[in-house]
Amino acid sequence: MPTFTYKATVKGKVKSGTIEAEDEKDATQKLRQQKIRPTSLKKKSGGFGDKMNKKPITGRDIVLFTRQFSTMVDAGLPIVQCLDILGKGAENKTLGEIIIQIKGGIEVGGNLSNSMRKFPDVFDDLFCNLIEAGELGGILDIILRRLSEYIEKSESLKKKIKSALVYPSMIVFVAVSVVAFLMIFVIPAFAEMFSGGGAELPGPTQIVMDVSDLFRTKSHYMLGTVMLIFFAIKQIYKTEKGRIIIDRILLALPVVGNLVQRISVAKFTRTLGTLISSGVPLIEALDICARTAGNKIVEIAVFKTIEAIKEGETIAAPLSRESVFPMMVIQMIDVGENAGSLDIMLIKIADFYDEEVDIAVEAMTALLEPLLMIFLGMVVGFIVVAMYLPIFKMGESI
Repeated sequence: MPTFTYKATVKGKVKSGTIEAEDEKDATQKLRQQKIRPTSLKKKSGGFGDKMNKKPITGRDIVLFTRQFSTMVDAGLPIVQCLDILGKGAENKTLGEIIIQIKGGIEVGGNLSNSMRKFPDVFDDLFCNLIEAGELGGILDIILRRLSEYIEKSESLKKKIKSALVYPSMIVFVAVSVVAFLMIFVIPAFAEMFSGGGAELPGPTQIVMDVSDLFRTKSHYMLGTVMLIFFAIKQIYKTEKGRIIIDRILLALPVVGNLVQRISVAKFTRTLGTLISSGVPLIEALDICARTAGNKIVEIAVFKTIEAIKEGETIAAPLSRESVFPMMVIQMIDVGENAGSLDIMLIKIADFYDEEVDIAVEAMTALLEPLLMIFLGMVVGFIVVAMYLPIFKMGESI
């Protein structure tokens, strides 16, 4: 049974303690039975072992929860009952516990969106704002259905990105493994053979020998350097300036930049279209889009657009001044604004760019495959030729 920590004022003194209960509502009732009215009540986080046993919540879990929730609300079931059924029947027990806590928050007088905001790692700003719009407009079932469709599309986009990286990563891994094996186990045998000859080694052979020696004696330093560079880039990316620099470089890269741009456009247009069609005000919708963009250049562009709209401009005009958005997207947004169907147009753009992401992924994979194979062939070929040069030289001497 979960443990809750509480704070309460008893006879003018602040009292704190813990209590075991099924959920927040149960904990409150138990404390009131003890004539304690808590001013603060939080579920106690588990130790290292509990965290290790917790199952991570995936996009699929959220989609399943949202779809089932939508169906139940549409069928006319009360929200508390829906959450009770979903919490107890959830495949992912971690998500099930969170749903039960959300139910407890509603039972003590909170609303659904605010109860969900207590779990930002599971329900982001986009999710909570749409839920709030559904509560205010009385269209929660419709909003939940739109949310599940949005999350499904977003998860599909993530899978496309991952699939684009798997094959090149495997080739790079194999290439590094082959070269490391040759340097550590094969080249030293040649080194012993050549050392007995006493003759000066050709330049390429000496280079290979030096690299082999580096792999055998300094491999831990090399691995440490790679890890240090990776860690440094990760830390730099956490800073404002670092993210701007790295995201700008990614957009400028050949092939990869094209893919990053299409992914950014697809995500931006789908998020904005979903928010506007659900009744979220334009400025607030753009603010959420900026904060969930995932790319600092897009985020800056959207914030500039917000400022321009506040000064009386349309959406298309400020977006046209930002290089990250293609002209076709600007024109379609402009048409949608003039026709009064901006949300529909944005969803169409998102669907189109989802297909464009597929094309970009295939193009990148098709280009990287031969390039990586050529690179691997050249490296292995250079090593083989470098090893045979002294043999040819000895043959000429004889």
